[in-house]
Amino acid sequence: MIRTRLAALLSVAALALPLAAATAHAGTPAFRVLVFSKTTGFRHDSIPDGTAAIEKLGQEHGFAVDVTEDAAQFNDATLAKYRTVVFLSTTGDPLDQQSEKDAFQRYIEHGGGFTGIHAAADSGYTWAWYGNLVGAYFQDHPAIQQATVNVIGQGTPATRGLPNRWVRTDEWYNYRSNPRQNVRVLATVDESTYNPIGYTGGSMGDDHPISWCHPYDGGRAFYTGLGHTSESYTDPAFLSHILGGIEMTAGAAKFNCDPADTE
Repeated sequence: MIRTRLAALLSVAALALPLAAATAHAGTPAFRVLVFSKTTGFRHDSIPDGTAAIEKLGQEHGFAVDVTEDAAQFNDATLAKYRTVVFLSTTGDPLDQQSEKDAFQRYIEHGGGFTGIHAAADSGYTWAWYGNLVGAYFQDHPAIQQATVNVIGQGTPATRGLPNRWVRTDEWYNYRSNPRQNVRVLATVDESTYNPIGYTGGSMGDDHPISWCHPYDGGRAFYTGLGHTSESYTDPAFLSHILGGIEMTAGAAKFNCDPADTE
């Protein structure tokens, strides 16, 4: 079920729809975002914190936010209302019907946006199209600990204002492949700054992408591997990072995400 968050001055037609949005601006929101957090595998305790944080970002920045774990909302009519869809730590096979997958693929092909956060890469393992959309699949990770993120340039809305060497605590995903050939890498994690605590350590070497963006199949995609912890969703730097990703994929901010872009 989708929870009602929409401000009172939305049109009667919008209120009649089965979805409800969140915005603190009394006027018409600039665009609408769907946050999808269904899990069929591991479920992150931080999901409620993430949905609340994105709702607050919408309130502060003038876009409407709908929240759902109902995969049936992935149909042509519903998806057409959104400028970007956020996969917030989805796991397993959150879209388990082919009709849902087909509708989401059409949405992207017609210029829709995808914003993947953390375990969005731990999803859709049998769906190659989705794997290419997110950029890389999750492999494994060490225990949660502090590490240093190298932010590559300040020229995108998702990286602008972040420190070049960003020290933070998170769960540092290794990926099954390095996506660099097909995406613009926005940040890497320095494996020398954390330890193999638990059952693994960093396994991608000197080039360990942790956030990236790219045009894909007619649409726009952004992914960040950050965001495992609840504390992430009160961190102004991380919130700026995901706000930039949302606005970029929604077409509300510059999407300079060609793999060759350096600005």
